[in-house]
Amino acid sequence: MQEYIIAIIQGIVEGLTEFLPVSSTGHLILSGYLLDFTGPKAETFEIVIQLGAILAVAILYWRRVWALFDWRQQRRSLYPQLNLLHVFIAIMPAMVLGYLLHGVIKTYLFSPYTVLIGLVVGGLFMILAERFQPRVSAQTMEQISYGQALQIGLFQCLSLWPGFSRSGATIAGGLFAGTSHKAAADFSFLIAIPIMFAASGYDLLKSYKYLSVSDIPFFAVGFVVSLIVALLAVITFLKLLQKVKLTPFAYYRFIVAALFWLIILR
Repeated sequence: MQEYIIAIIQGIVEGLTEFLPVSSTGHLILSGYLLDFTGPKAETFEIVIQLGAILAVAILYWRRVWALFDWRQQRRSLYPQLNLLHVFIAIMPAMVLGYLLHGVIKTYLFSPYTVLIGLVVGGLFMILAERFQPRVSAQTMEQISYGQALQIGLFQCLSLWPGFSRSGATIAGGLFAGTSHKAAADFSFLIAIPIMFAASGYDLLKSYKYLSVSDIPFFAVGFVVSLIVALLAVITFLKLLQKVKLTPFAYYRFIVAALFWLIILR
């Protein structure tokens, strides 16, 4: 029973934080530390529940994903139309760098201390993006240019440091690139589908040996909880972002970092 409680808690943590600019990886590492749920099985479990969160975004954005492959619709559009090249440009920098540095990241950066650093630095980055955002040239995701997609993709590389947050890096990067909050968030969630699927699939191939038939119910509980919570979290965040922007999330990161720093040092 205790194992299923852990699955539910970690599923909620993943679902709530995966697409919020607060770092799901960082929160899972910190909550796993508190729950004493660490090691190869815990790392494999985190990959599985992350796939649940990815599925949530794929469900919410399925029409837009489908439209990427509808060339006739794109030709009929009267406005700049987002296409697969935008997505490819945005995901390639982090995918290439993540592949090259995968071992280094897993070995040296997956610890509570490095996560706390990522939380603080990522929060400062988000505040700077709000303060120094240039004139908005892309009000919607459809108006994002190839250049802006590349800038967002380069900023996404910052999220390879656990605790920095992929959505925080891409949404703040979008603001620096001249997109609106809504456009940056929508594009961040859209490009999350291929890059997170690729990253999780790669990790799962390297970790599947830690899975056993007896673990299926435990992993299934975490997967379903993560999926449901992520669906609710994304819908709520998109509405909230229009009102409060990124700064409150940055302050939240500072508070979490301070609290966990005190816990770790105790």
